[in-house]
Amino acid sequence: MREKMFAICGTSSGRLAVTVKAPRGAQEVLVAYDPERYFVPAYVGKAGWIGIALDGRVDWDQVAALIEQSWRMIAPKKVAAKLGTAGEP
Repeated sequence: MREKMFAICGTSSGRLAVTVKAPRGAQEVLVAYDPERYFVPAYVGKAGWIGIALDGRVDWDQVAALIEQSWRMIAPKKVAAKLGTAGEP
C-alpha cells in the first residue's frame, strides 16, 4: 500500500481539485450528474478516476466519502475491515 495512490490534490484547468480512484461506472454517473463539479481528469481518467472541483459550494461530506471509498479500494482488506463499514465512525 505504500506505493499506491488513492487521492491526488492539485489544479485542473486553473481550478483546485482532488482526484480519486473510483469503482467501475462511478465516473460516468457523477460526471453526468454534475459536470461542473465532477470531471474526467487527465492521465488517470481513462482508468475511471474522478476529478472533483473544490471551488464554490462544496459538499465536504461527499468529498470525504469519495476519498474514503478510494482509500478502501487500495487498502489491504484486513486494514480496511478494522475500520468498519464505510461511513461509520
